[in-house]
Amino acid sequence: MIVGAYAVLRLDAVRHNLAKVRALAPAAKVMAVIKANGYGHGLLRIARVLADVDAFAVARVDEGIRLREAGCTHPISVLEGFTTVDALDTMLRYQLDTVVHCFEQLAILQNRPEQAQLSVWLKIDTGMNRLGFKASDFASVYQALQQCVIVKSPIGLMTHLASADEADDDLTCRQIHLFNEITNGYSVPRSIANSAGLMAWQEALSDWVRPGVMLYGISPFPDRTGRSLGLQPVMSLQSHLIAVKPIGKGETLGYGGSWRCEKSTTVGVVAIGYGDGYPRYAKVGTPVLVNGQRVPLIGRVSMDMITVDLASQPHAKPGDPVMLWGNELPVEEIADCANTIPYTLVCGITQRVQFIEV
Repeated sequence: MIVGAYAVLRLDAVRHNLAKVRALAPAAKVMAVIKANGYGHGLLRIARVLADVDAFAVARVDEGIRLREAGCTHPISVLEGFTTVDALDTMLRYQLDTVVHCFEQLAILQNRPEQAQLSVWLKIDTGMNRLGFKASDFASVYQALQQCVIVKSPIGLMTHLASADEADDDLTCRQIHLFNEITNGYSVPRSIANSAGLMAWQEALSDWVRPGVMLYGISPFPDRTGRSLGLQPVMSLQSHLIAVKPIGKGETLGYGGSWRCEKSTTVGVVAIGYGDGYPRYAKVGTPVLVNGQRVPLIGRVSMDMITVDLASQPHAKPGDPVMLWGNELPVEEIADCANTIPYTLVCGITQRVQFIEV
């Protein structure tokens, strides 16, 4: 029985979005990024739906272990790699591929005697200034990795785009140019494009693409929705009205009395709040669908409830359906109303929200 908020997941939408990836990059292999519990959609669930991709990418070793213990046989790359000898041992035990991005990792690999046990992506920092070796260190690091007996051949090369979601930012052009310049002549797999790079930068397409957020039907661009890009939203966050009551002119509503009623209206109370993952800082006026029609959020978001103005729905009653985001109400729009990005919303759904697969 569903008593509060729940999330409906359209798994056919995941397949549609993967088809979009393949149409945009028909010559590339696909490494599906399913980190952060499949962007909040469920790690194992999304891996199962994406069974025909070429590989998976996760952020951390424990995510790779979950996939292996669930029976996943795909190549799995750990984007943060390992930081200790124990972590490397675990990666070898579960046959996880690693990203090598710092000299401390290289030193650990140089001391390992195992023969050709580990597949490696060498990460080059072309301007993100987060993980990766500087361009000036690339050639020597690549040569050192080749000499590590534990490392399998070929060694893949990757970078990460910092501003691919901004069409007028020349950093992306500079990153792609630098990556191509320093890796020219190396006949090994390359990977540049994330979701934004894949959709907006033809020059970023190479041997492998790494789609993430677009697989879930969410736009990587701040001024577009997934649907406008031909993607299909996967998650629909829903609940229902639990109370409907009148409120008079001049009365205040919710914690702090921050919202004051300018004219008599009807308030609907919805069973969802920041305890479910609805954004605490969603502003007054954020759209909510009640019975398929938009109504505005009023008052502060509470842990378990939000309140909406039902002036346009005089016949609304407890039990009526409510959508917080989904196919008819883009999560990108809700994120904008909360001064955040849609990634944080779908990744922030809490454990008490029930998931329903369609």
